[in-house]
Amino acid sequence: MDLFDYSKESRKTGVPLANRMRPRTLDEFIGQDQIVGEGRLLRRAIQADKLTAMIFFGPPGTGKTTLAKIIANTTSAYFQQLNAVTSGVNDIRKMTSEAKERLKFDDQKTVTFIDEIHRFNKSQQDALLPFVEDGTIILIGATTESPMFEINPALLSRSTLFRFEALTDYDIQRVLEQALNDQERGYGRYAIEIDQDALQHLVNVSNGDARTALSALELAVLTTPPNKEGTIYINLETAEESIQERVLQYDKSGDNHYDTVSAFIKSLRGSDPDATLYWLAKMMIAGEDPRFIARRLYVHAAEDVGLSDPNALLIAQAAAYAVEFIGMPEARIPLAEAALYIATAPKSNSVIMGIDSALETVKKERTGQVPIHLRDAHYKGASKLGHGIDYKYPHDYPDGFVDQNYLPDHLLGKTFYVPTPRGHEKTVKKRLDYWRSKKHPPK
Repeated sequence: MDLFDYSKESRKTGVPLANRMRPRTLDEFIGQDQIVGEGRLLRRAIQADKLTAMIFFGPPGTGKTTLAKIIANTTSAYFQQLNAVTSGVNDIRKMTSEAKERLKFDDQKTVTFIDEIHRFNKSQQDALLPFVEDGTIILIGATTESPMFEINPALLSRSTLFRFEALTDYDIQRVLEQALNDQERGYGRYAIEIDQDALQHLVNVSNGDARTALSALELAVLTTPPNKEGTIYINLETAEESIQERVLQYDKSGDNHYDTVSAFIKSLRGSDPDATLYWLAKMMIAGEDPRFIARRLYVHAAEDVGLSDPNALLIAQAAAYAVEFIGMPEARIPLAEAALYIATAPKSNSVIMGIDSALETVKKERTGQVPIHLRDAHYKGASKLGHGIDYKYPHDYPDGFVDQNYLPDHLLGKTFYVPTPRGHEKTVKKRLDYWRSKKHPPK
């Protein structure tokens, strides 16, 4: 049987290379040494068949489902699998009822693997809870989302969390080499040569996702005719055609979204223009709403730059307008300009500290009366009440400033805004220090 007969046979069975090469034992499992390496807790628990409820979370293609299937092959417990996308409360009831009978009559525990468990709503997760709690089932849940947000706290507290990291380039290369050399499930029985730069391209562009790397290898092999010697030769051009764009792990409503946005914001605040552009580019390529990006720039122009460079807010406003007026992809340029301006501007959080301090004071302290000299004197009868009579008009005084009280009496001397000695605020600070010295001259 030549390679093309083999490819017809595999297409007939409908089993892709990524599924055929799924590891069957812990020894075949590649990556995640931090949780299943020699001597690690999870590896010991699997080998001793002493399993408890657990949640696997991490990016796609990192081995969550594979490890669950390895557990299925090693445990003496009955193993069953549900997919949260297609299962409902009735499926849970049927599954738990069967697990109860199995435990009662056969003294056999049940391991239940639920893929994409974050798709279960609160009531579905609540339906699982009593059976996890009393040991009727040993739950293994898999999710690409942060369990802190997507899993009910009660269920989470009864489970051990295991975080799966994206596979390293070394791990992905081992996965591909394993597929090329495996004579039973991979391409080990066939004459296949792959250039090192082609292999590295598959490794690099798969972005830590083993499934993507294996699918690209399969496409390269099945679409490349053998040469005269009967050898399938895969060069860089073939590899590039098989996987042209890097797999980008980014869900606009999920954990990776929030992590990326957090990195973007912290790079702005941390004055790193290169990191700022990198995270901005990632959001753009992932299809993030440019209005969302513009809103974040607007906020952080005020929050992290503030009056140390007031132009930052104006430039952020211009970028937001550009998003609406010209749209993408052209708006990427003003968005990048605004991001770079904020990243490279002097930093001050005095504005947010000032307003938050004032808000806290209004909420917690007694409400002060408006001083009589500041009250509105325009309505009928106000002057008879003394409103505004002693008010001093600042423009009538040298420097446009006059010492008078603008706060309620019980807040005299209270300071909310404290400018930093950076950027434009250096000038603001000097001016305020001068005014305050006139209000409160040294004794």
